Amino acid sequence: MLIHPDRLFPAEPSSRKIAKNLHAEIRTLPIVSPHGHTQAAWFASNQLFHDPAQLFVQPDHYVFRMLYSQGVSLDDLEIGQPVAKNPRRIWRIFARRYYLFRGTPTRMWLDYAFQELFGMQDRLSEKNADFYFDSITEKLHTPEFLPRRLYDRFNVEVLATTDSPLDSLADHKKIRESDWKARVIPTFRPDPVVDPEFPGFPENLKKLADQTGEDSSTWQGYLNALRAARARFRELGCTATDHGHPTARTANLSANDASQLFSRVVAGTSDTQQNELFRAQMLTEMAGMSLEDGLVLQIHPGSLRNHNRHLFERFGRDMGADIPTPTNYVDGLRPLLDRFGNERNLTIILFTLDESTYSRELAPLAGHYPCLRLGPPWWFHDSPEGVMRYREHITETAGFYNTVGFNDDTRAFLSIPGRHDMARRVDCSFLAKLVAEHRLEEDEALEIARDLTYNLVKKAYRL
Repeated sequence: MLIHPDRLFPAEPSSRKIAKNLHAEIRTLPIVSPHGHTQAAWFASNQLFHDPAQLFVQPDHYVFRMLYSQGVSLDDLEIGQPVAKNPRRIWRIFARRYYLFRGTPTRMWLDYAFQELFGMQDRLSEKNADFYFDSITEKLHTPEFLPRRLYDRFNVEVLATTDSPLDSLADHKKIRESDWKARVIPTFRPDPVVDPEFPGFPENLKKLADQTGEDSSTWQGYLNALRAARARFRELGCTATDHGHPTARTANLSANDASQLFSRVVAGTSDTQQNELFRAQMLTEMAGMSLEDGLVLQIHPGSLRNHNRHLFERFGRDMGADIPTPTNYVDGLRPLLDRFGNERNLTIILFTLDESTYSRELAPLAGHYPCLRLGPPWWFHDSPEGVMRYREHITETAGFYNTVGFNDDTRAFLSIPGRHDMARRVDCSFLAKLVAEHRLEEDEALEIARDLTYNLVKKAYRL
């Protein structure tokens, strides 16, 4: 077998037994995926996937960033092409370098999919690359591997995509109008119209005005346009917003000061500091709108995105060149929390790429403010070690119930079951340690395991 049945469980026998017992009780619970980057178009059209390269290599920046780090050209991987001209060549490049993923969570997700979905028993290598390619391609061209059939096979209860406010959401509408009753919902990601440094920002404001019928050149008209866009998302089942700001800075400007700042932004005369202040103010404005309409607010700060200028200019955004940066939450969030921190009907989910903030800032904040919850380990840290560090660093201060379960945050649809399996196993291992040390009773650990797997995510994201 590619994957061991006791993977990620404690090596110590008595703790391993407890972890296995816990996992047996939660293993088959439905997958709730409240934050990710899969495409609604897959489920709207329900067309067969072309080949393994399209599924495993091209959409997954975890995969191609590793290959790129070892000198593989993104051109050779045909990144950015809607359909690969030579998918077998891409797959051979990937298979020849599969050893690069040893010890990484990516290897674990891939092996899970190869075994559980396609029945593979031997590790992928250059020697069996063509066998893998042909075997997977053959299965991909059967009805069992249509996107909707896979969604049902994975036991997904709800899947959230991530969408620009300028998106027509036509694919989501098509899903809703079909006879397929699965729950695929959009998430409101307003970065293109709230970040003055986002490419095409002035044009995006005009598109927002055209879509909503509001005058987005005035401060009040702009806010009204955003409210209208959020309402359109909510009509299609959206329950959350998501904000990929460079920092966690927030602001609480007066209406007059905010209006003047917006005027400079719209005129294109704002400088870097004013742009950051505008983003900061918009997080607070979005929190206010969430209090009005009930959408959960997610903040994903601390990523210096598109660090590789060459790749950005050649291929565009999100080509695996995000680099974590130090992030200040205590000072950054204070203006927003001064205004909304004690609101019980507001939910703000915080993520971080700066693990040093777990026990120093994030756990104490979430352990106090009613509106705050901690998102799971994200991007570089949604790994076995990352999940374990997260539990170790935040539980003593924030507990389990100021967290929101797990989300997979993936563009690679077939990795979703493997990612959730990993998180469930690591959580059971953490709980088994507490039981073995007589810090929890086993019945309590089982209740927590169910909550971490299923109940907390549904509650936090209002699903």
